[in-house]
Amino acid sequence: MSARILIVDDTPVNIKLLEAKLAREYYAISTAIDGLSALEKATAEKPDLILLDVMMPGMDGFEVCRRLKENPATETIPVVMVTALSDAENRVRGLEAGADDFLTKPIDALALMARIRSLLRLKALRDEWGAREVTLQQFSPPGSLAAANPVSLEAARILILDDDVLEGAEIQRTLAAPPLSAFLRQVPTLAEAEKALSSESWDLVFVTLDLKDEEGLVACARLRANQAARTIPLLLLADAGESERLAKGLDLGANDYLVRPLDPHEVFARARAQLRHKRNYDRLRSGLEHHLLLALVDPLTSAFNRRYLDAHLPRFWDRARENKKPLSVQILDIDHFKKINDTYGHAAGDIVLRELARRISTSLRPTDFFVRLGGEEFAVVMPDTHLIDAARVAQRLRAAIAKTPFVLPEVPEGIPVTLSIGLAETFPAAEQETSEKLFDRADAALYRAKQEGRNRIVSGDESSVGSSEPDV
Repeated sequence: MSARILIVDDTPVNIKLLEAKLAREYYAISTAIDGLSALEKATAEKPDLILLDVMMPGMDGFEVCRRLKENPATETIPVVMVTALSDAENRVRGLEAGADDFLTKPIDALALMARIRSLLRLKALRDEWGAREVTLQQFSPPGSLAAANPVSLEAARILILDDDVLEGAEIQRTLAAPPLSAFLRQVPTLAEAEKALSSESWDLVFVTLDLKDEEGLVACARLRANQAARTIPLLLLADAGESERLAKGLDLGANDYLVRPLDPHEVFARARAQLRHKRNYDRLRSGLEHHLLLALVDPLTSAFNRRYLDAHLPRFWDRARENKKPLSVQILDIDHFKKINDTYGHAAGDIVLRELARRISTSLRPTDFFVRLGGEEFAVVMPDTHLIDAARVAQRLRAAIAKTPFVLPEVPEGIPVTLSIGLAETFPAAEQETSEKLFDRADAALYRAKQEGRNRIVSGDESSVGSSEPDV
């Protein structure tokens, strides 16, 4: 994975050693020799990861990390603090300053590279969701996106896969007490962990690499491959000196690790850091899904709107061009809809629109793409579909709509509703063809259907199947 890494250290020899290790993995390297220049470079260059020495003159690494995490421009950049200080107190201090990990000199190259790969995966995920948020802001009306609330870590649900009862009890004593007050459950086998994950929601999973009857790395791989646990942080437990297995665990998808003997403060700090990542991810994903629906789905009919069509159609178009497959479009319009509104009221017109959208969406294939263009006009994009097949679908739909009246509160016997449909087909691989031309032909065909008496289907192509007479 190509990435830009900023090395911050006041000792040139240390920088050269790290540069040599990272260059062999083809990372792009930038360097800084003190805290102030590190802050300036991080803001200007936006590296993908920062290796930050703790013991520096002037501004130490703890303060640099704190400032990086307080700056919106650099807060999402993973920071690995590197130091000769090996005691738990300093590791906790670094984690509380916002560091994503804490490595002790002399640096184990295997552990370093595994940690870098793990954090770069996390950074890529954050960047992807950040890009989606920017896209959402483009679609959403001004002021429609609420400011993010502070992330709450209360009532976290933590699963412990460990057959050592005493170790599990130690973790529970640390995390069940305030201020975290988490709910914890310990299970001794992978099968029980998978059962718990499939039936309940969890925020963090501890996984020991030293299960008596199972291989811990296999358990790690199985949990990360489990659909129910894809986005749940995994925190590994291992003995000192197991750097090779820990590195393999990180490559398998674990997020972090703890080395025995467990220090309660470090257990708390690392668990809290992972829970914060998980809650931020959940909040962002939930908010994006909600606001995307508001921005891209028609609130009356629950069909996608024209804005979503404009964003999504190029994907259909490119796929059809690449596969040399046809693409057909239906444009559907309710006949005499103004008369329905004038006779029964706009509330009745809304009922008709909702029911029509329901009938159309339930009659289409999963691969078809259904949108409300506006007013009483809808469109269906049908990938890998020739005109004659699209016409059959349209004819069946038109006949079904005409056959079954639409029930209104004041008209329980229902009112007749009919559709006019314009069709067009294209092969995107053809020269000079565009999606705009395709929709123009379908729209022209819809106009002809209206002119020729409504409740009918007309093709906008020379290879037309002809006008389809009402099947009533």
